[in-house]
Amino acid sequence: MTQPPFRIGTAGWNVPSMYFDQVPPGGSHLERYARRLNAVEINSSFHRPHRRTTYQRWAQSVPDDFRFSVKVPKAITHAAGLADCGALLDRFAEEVTGLGCKLGALLVQLPPTSVLGKRLANRFFRDLRARIDIDVVLEPRHASWFAPGVDDWLAQRRIARVAADPARIAGAGAPGGWNKLAYYRWHGSPRIYYSDYGATALAALKRHLEDRARESSTWCIFDNTTSGAALGNALTLARSLQRQR
Repeated sequence: MTQPPFRIGTAGWNVPSMYFDQVPPGGSHLERYARRLNAVEINSSFHRPHRRTTYQRWAQSVPDDFRFSVKVPKAITHAAGLADCGALLDRFAEEVTGLGCKLGALLVQLPPTSVLGKRLANRFFRDLRARIDIDVVLEPRHASWFAPGVDDWLAQRRIARVAADPARIAGAGAPGGWNKLAYYRWHGSPRIYYSDYGATALAALKRHLEDRARESSTWCIFDNTTSGAALGNALTLARSLQRQR
């Protein structure tokens, strides 16, 4: 099966009432969502574990070409700080591989206090890949991860770096690391998690995605879900990209 040139979605698949008329009726929120968008980011996994059977049920609810990205639990990234988390990785891998071939990527978001330690990070990414051989994208939020040479270090390990909006650190707004995966994660700007993106911002984003898609698997996830704006932004962007195909 040919992979779609873009994967557009939101953090979670809730369908706010204001968008009920833009998604087909019938079925669960996930089933309705998946009839209009081809990807979603599971954020709830960051806060709590899900049973393997739950992931399997989600996978069975969506079309064959739909893909999930899944956020690695904060018990690993924040509490353990990537260290000595073999048992936690074992549990996560057993659960999330219930998605089967519909698991498209893993998101590793680090706390703002997480300084790059190459030996620790190398061991963690090696252990993660040994359990789940899938694309990995990193969202670091400390300046040490944006120092000269770090992008090359990530690329050597096939780790992509998120293009975040708003970008709190110089360079964080553009994809980095491994260039075969571009993962845009737009949180809402100027008010993070709330602000709706207007036509000008979405048009600029569309151009970035089209440029990256020439060489990369290209994702865009809207995380401005608190106000319900994410789904509207994703639907608008997806329609705009489809008109160009």
